[in-house]
Amino acid sequence: MRKVQLTPWLWGAAGVLTLLVLGASQPLSMAGWAAALGYLVVSSLLVSRGLRRRGSIRFGAANAVTAARSILVGIATGLVVTSLTDAVLSALLVTIVAVALALDGVDGFVARRTGSVSELGARFDMEVDAFLLLVLSVYDARFVGGWVLAIGLMRYAFVAAAWALPFLGRTLPYRYWRKVVAATCGVVLAVIAAQVLPPLIGVAAAAGALLLLLESFGRDVFWLVRMNRAGAHLVSPQKASARDGSR
Repeated sequence: MRKVQLTPWLWGAAGVLTLLVLGASQPLSMAGWAAALGYLVVSSLLVSRGLRRRGSIRFGAANAVTAARSILVGIATGLVVTSLTDAVLSALLVTIVAVALALDGVDGFVARRTGSVSELGARFDMEVDAFLLLVLSVYDARFVGGWVLAIGLMRYAFVAAAWALPFLGRTLPYRYWRKVVAATCGVVLAVIAAQVLPPLIGVAAAAGALLLLLESFGRDVFWLVRMNRAGAHLVSPQKASARDGSR
């Protein structure tokens, strides 16, 4: 029997089917459907492009786990957008988010066990994490204040800054602490979404998560600035002129 291999579009179709099944218990608003489907389509396009650049069209086992997490994030997106105008089952949202967070460490484990660690897989995993934080931040703003959106928007502010300052787009060295911080922020935001904390404790927890994220991004920015200065020193205008004149 031929083994079925997962492609980005098959993963997207699985996400749509899951949304249809979910609609029986928790209907989504039109905006919620648009947000969820938009996420699935755009993410499928981006991953497909990444695979083509790598000369492949199919997922490995680790990316398949990340794709499953991405489907859950798409569902959470639809629920959160729906919650802006209609009531949603917060228990359902928190359960979906909890499963997505629990799977966060599985894809990396599978990649290491199968020897399929790749730059694309790491980037896919990171972007799914970042978007989940953004979605949770939008939902939690009603409980702790709009400032919590800083947690979800920080990754995208960093990307925007890299467009203006290209040296910020340099590949960073691997640091496990980034995963710890991202997971901690996800757990904190999920607990706030569950509304099991007193209001002041929820605000304090969110503030702590924001400080952790600022420290993590700040350390990366400091490293990038230092490397950029070191590169400018190694290739100074005087050295460049001397090198060009010696050809």
